[in-house]
Amino acid sequence: MRLVPAVLLLALVGSGCSIRRAATGVVADALAGGGGGSYASDDDPELVREAVPFGLKTMEGLLAEQPRHTGLLAALAAGFTQYGYAFVQQDCDARELAGRSAEARELRTRARRLYLRARDYGLQGLEVTQPGISARLRSLRDLPAALAPLNKEELPLVYWTAASWALAISSGKEDMALVAELPAPEALMRRALAIDGSWNDGAIHEFLATFESAKPGGDLPAAREHLAMALALGGGRKWGPLVSWAEGPLVQAQDRAEFTRWLTWVAEADPDLSRPDRLANVIAQRRARLLLAHADDLFN
Repeated sequence: MRLVPAVLLLALVGSGCSIRRAATGVVADALAGGGGGSYASDDDPELVREAVPFGLKTMEGLLAEQPRHTGLLAALAAGFTQYGYAFVQQDCDARELAGRSAEARELRTRARRLYLRARDYGLQGLEVTQPGISARLRSLRDLPAALAPLNKEELPLVYWTAASWALAISSGKEDMALVAELPAPEALMRRALAIDGSWNDGAIHEFLATFESAKPGGDLPAAREHLAMALALGGGRKWGPLVSWAEGPLVQAQDRAEFTRWLTWVAEADPDLSRPDRLANVIAQRRARLLLAHADDLFN
């Protein structure tokens, strides 16, 4: 990364368009390939909350010079989805549980905008290798055939496009036109599962465990299978699936004993047990404590 400041300087002072594009290409590769490892292992969510927007806006600036950089587009789709969920959505849910409905509505609207921005970056990335795929997804016709050409190289784009799209729909249930698009992210995520269900330590199964239990006419046995796979592929290091299961199916079933048992374990566990997952686990721990504090509101 020592080369990056020099490259940025070259991008600023270089007079030739081709030189500037070459420079931004190098920076885009560095940012897109960084993977956010330093963020993922951090134990201070507030520090990350303040740092991430600058990084995202930097990448958006680079995208103007490299609009077909699929790595950069995948990083933007992932970054806006994760920022929206980890910070804006969490704040929204906390306000909702506290009875501060007006504030919650504003935050939910902002979260939805961030998810839709992430989705659009994901679709832009998929268009690079699969021209016309956005229109085919939005038409909802013969989705399996439209998605069949997608392969492992495109998997990050497939996953983050699906995740951001589904989260936008979840946060905008009053928008019937948006809700009607639900088959598209579902088909994308099932294509991701077919490509490589073990990707990112079970992230696809983690999504589907929540999705299967929450969708109309949900399939709880299938959701349990996905949860088991997510936990197995994550090696027990990731606590997000436990929190999602507690606040989803366990609340739906009004099983307060299991809800309390699972979330108490998360709330009391040591985030340093898995440093690569520390930030995600600290955020899951915060959510577990929030849900436990409002258990009386969630159970009859």
